[in-house]
Amino acid sequence: MTKAGSTAVVLLSGGLDSMVSAARAREDGHRLLALSIDYNQRHQVELAAARRIAHSLGAERHVVLPIDLRAFGGSALTDAIDVPKTGVGADIPVTYVPARNTIFLSLALGWAEASGARDIYIGVNALDYSGYPDCRPEFIEGFERLAELATKAGVEGESFRIQAPLQHMTKAQIAAESARLGLDAGLSWSCYDPAPGGLHCGTCDSCRLRAKGFAEAGIPDPTVYAEHA
Repeated sequence: MTKAGSTAVVLLSGGLDSMVSAARAREDGHRLLALSIDYNQRHQVELAAARRIAHSLGAERHVVLPIDLRAFGGSALTDAIDVPKTGVGADIPVTYVPARNTIFLSLALGWAEASGARDIYIGVNALDYSGYPDCRPEFIEGFERLAELATKAGVEGESFRIQAPLQHMTKAQIAAESARLGLDAGLSWSCYDPAPGGLHCGTCDSCRLRAKGFAEAGIPDPTVYAEHA
């Protein structure tokens, strides 16, 4: 049960999933500490979306933390690799950023321990997604166990809870949840390969999944796409 006035660290990428996850944290009664990671990603525009969302949700603090994952590369989001535009396939795509959610949750865990927060919210889901291994339930469960081993608070018996409220939701259900929560989905950004004029490209995996979610939910899609898949 959530203690009245408790604090949660929310990982806020600027995407629809992270916005809905953060709004769920607020609905659960938490004050919000929003953490966005500037990892020198191709789609830097998502950080502007994260700032808009943090403000709209009334986050007490919003930290945009720089950590340059282009130094490692290995992903179409951090390297000179084309973003695939042919549709969501069965294999893990080149937009997977090596160990990204492990890195992000580790940073969120550090802020949670320092601030006294014991809940960390992340907007991963394992149904309509691109097949990233660090979105699976077993990863979330494993990181929660690691948090107890890796922190002073955990060793002293204070458990951290890794909250993934969208874990078993489809994109249509997430779109519907954004409407239920009264969110302006147009504040969010999903595209991996922004088109000129500040438009979603419409054909990358993330755009396809976003458009599919709104369509299947029967909810108007506020997104402006450069082209439609």
